[in-house]
Amino acid sequence: MSPTPRRLLSSLRRLVQVDDVSSPDTTLLPVIDEALSTRILDLAIRIGETMLVVGAPANEVTLTIVRVCGAYGLDPVHVDVTYNSITIAHSRPGASHPTTLLRVVRGSVPDHAKLQRLQALVQEIAGGLGLDDAISRCRAIRRLPFRYRPAIVIASQASLAAGVAIMFGANWLALVLSFIAAALAATTQYILARARVPYFFAQIAGGFVLTVFAALSPLLRYTGLDAAAAIRPSVIVASGIVLMLAGLTVVGAAQDAIDGFALTATGRILELTTQTLGVVLGILAGLETVRVLGMGMSAPSNALPLGPVSVQFVGAAVIAIAVAVFNGAGARIVLVSAALSLVAWAGYVAASGLGFEVAAASGVGAFVGSFAGIVVAYRLHVPSVAITTAAILPLVPGAAVFRGLLGIVESGEDPAVLMTGVTTLAGAATIGIALAVGASLGIYLGQPVRATLSSVTRVRARVRR
Repeated sequence: MSPTPRRLLSSLRRLVQVDDVSSPDTTLLPVIDEALSTRILDLAIRIGETMLVVGAPANEVTLTIVRVCGAYGLDPVHVDVTYNSITIAHSRPGASHPTTLLRVVRGSVPDHAKLQRLQALVQEIAGGLGLDDAISRCRAIRRLPFRYRPAIVIASQASLAAGVAIMFGANWLALVLSFIAAALAATTQYILARARVPYFFAQIAGGFVLTVFAALSPLLRYTGLDAAAAIRPSVIVASGIVLMLAGLTVVGAAQDAIDGFALTATGRILELTTQTLGVVLGILAGLETVRVLGMGMSAPSNALPLGPVSVQFVGAAVIAIAVAVFNGAGARIVLVSAALSLVAWAGYVAASGLGFEVAAASGVGAFVGSFAGIVVAYRLHVPSVAITTAAILPLVPGAAVFRGLLGIVESGEDPAVLMTGVTTLAGAATIGIALAVGASLGIYLGQPVRATLSSVTRVRARVRR
């Protein structure tokens, strides 16, 4: 036989015969009908709803929903996340109409332990967890109660205020008073929450209780205690302000705005503004009440000085631990939050040492803390929003807010004092914006680093196999 027919026969043989070693495995692909696609969409949207409630940003919720649907062969999926609702839709080939689900998000209750469990569930789903098992696991996670009892939560909130007082170098009596004042304010808010009073009024009540208690604290001087003579009521109120602003979503609102979720960002900013206004009104009502009682406080002419640098780091760690606890975090998140708070405060101290203004230095500290937080979060399998929030909270300008409000209330007919108070409040607002921008920039720049580390880890895992 000539070479040409032989080559022709060889080519025909390769067309009809396949080497068993090189042939790919043939598996039965599941037929995704309307019932199955609805179950997949329902699982994904319930996971996304729970994540949004417990504090995850809108972009992360969207990516998670798409990832869960893709893991079960549902692609493409269209997701719309707003401040209080999630809509998800999928069009099957040949279907006359898309399958669409809507979930309403009712309120926001940070629970970082639950968020951590949800992220672990999503990882298992991506690894091949069956749909029925995933639905059961999701239902169990959604029904989990909050990790800590109300007494522990209130104690951690009071500890946060004590941590702020530590940063200002307060003596033991001022620490005790800050703890008690914050505990009273937190208890008041808890009772009002149980009575289903809107949170805006709970903020007013908390600020009022805090201010009145601080104004009455100088009466302890009549006890003859040496420590009572050095009590600064401004420190007590400033500590409580940081507590009542601790649950606000400054970073989340800025991150949603940067990620392009305008409705969600607008809703969070409006909520932030309303709740901050509640604190302001409560403090103003408290200041006016004590003025009528003849116990008015005079506005300090200068910013409250911080304590020694070593004491500042101790206070920052206490604040971060307290924030992690009353947000429901587990032991791992608590420890990581404490470490990152030291990193963020080190960035602030270093920037201040280089001559940066307070707002710029605060932004640098928030950037350092959030950048390190998002990288460490991947390596330690903890939610980045949990540790980032705890890390930057020591930078919140509680003292500046109170000093500005006090200056406005006590200004009377003196325009110079009034302008000083307004300027101080504007400076506090600038610090808040710097914190949001710095934290968001750290998260934005940290995501590519986290993605690179993730790809390197996957490559190493394949090489080891």
